[in-house]
Amino acid sequence: MSNLEVDPVVEDCVPGPRVAVEVITAREVPLGGPRAMPVRRTLPQRQRSLIGAWCFIDHYGPDDVSATGGMDVAPHPHTGLATVSWLFSGEVEHRDAAGVHAMVRPGEINLMTAGAGISHSEVSTPDTTVLHGAQLWLALPDAVRTGDRAFHHHAPEAVAVDGGSLRVFLGSLAGSTSPVPTATPLVGAELVVDPGATVVLDVDSAFEHGVLVDSGVITVEGEALDRAELGYVGVGADRIAVENSGDEPGRVLVLGGEPFGEEIIMWWNFVGRTHDEIAAYREEWEAAADRFGTVEGYVGPKPRIPAPTLPTTTLRPRVNPDPRARPRGAES
Repeated sequence: MSNLEVDPVVEDCVPGPRVAVEVITAREVPLGGPRAMPVRRTLPQRQRSLIGAWCFIDHYGPDDVSATGGMDVAPHPHTGLATVSWLFSGEVEHRDAAGVHAMVRPGEINLMTAGAGISHSEVSTPDTTVLHGAQLWLALPDAVRTGDRAFHHHAPEAVAVDGGSLRVFLGSLAGSTSPVPTATPLVGAELVVDPGATVVLDVDSAFEHGVLVDSGVITVEGEALDRAELGYVGVGADRIAVENSGDEPGRVLVLGGEPFGEEIIMWWNFVGRTHDEIAAYREEWEAAADRFGTVEGYVGPKPRIPAPTLPTTTLRPRVNPDPRARPRGAES
């Protein structure tokens, strides 16, 4: 179509950010109940509930275990999700109802698939002095969410990228691929950015991504992010630039995936599809039903975590916003 104005206005085109970035700020919550270790949670929030299949992001530490008491999460249930544990320092002992007894160590992924139901415990080990890491969940699609339990462990090698290094623990990025299977297309990686450097990652444009800041003076596509903030980049971007202008190495987690495309209800430790389904999971957990099994070997102040009371209103799916970023000042 032609512009038919007789006296068109001259406009200066000012370069702006190549990719829009939406900032998601963490809220602090106690892990395992009141007076427990505090964690910083960026997902889920009213602003956004999912990034790909990633439905839960907790970032914690570095915590002096002698002062905080560390992590001691008694047996608790899960359905319809997979847990992803990733540490920067310290060590956590994992036990689950499938009989898995494993350690979570820095730079090693432990992925537990709950399927139709499982219970597990997480306890920082006596040798841990500083505990620091992230606990993440993945929503399982309807086709597999009531399937079998599973557990996978992988220690990815660090690969050099221009301006830093990368450990890919799920999916593929920068030519590195994790062997850990996932139920939906996604990516998870730890990126360390050298002081004063910028790392430009070529990413899948069909994915939406989140960049979670752990340390450093970080900007994502020119948007400054504080520690524990998450920079959301929507679908359509084929690269993401992460800059560290500090004089120490910076570290972020890069999490992404294809938009999930299914409505979910996430309440407490359950992911389901209807209120009645969630209510049934809660009832089964309180009744110590076979669905969740028994965690053997856990020794703690209480044998299991009781379920909270369901709200009096009907639980409904939270509709996730359009998978495109809403920059600061543009949120509706």
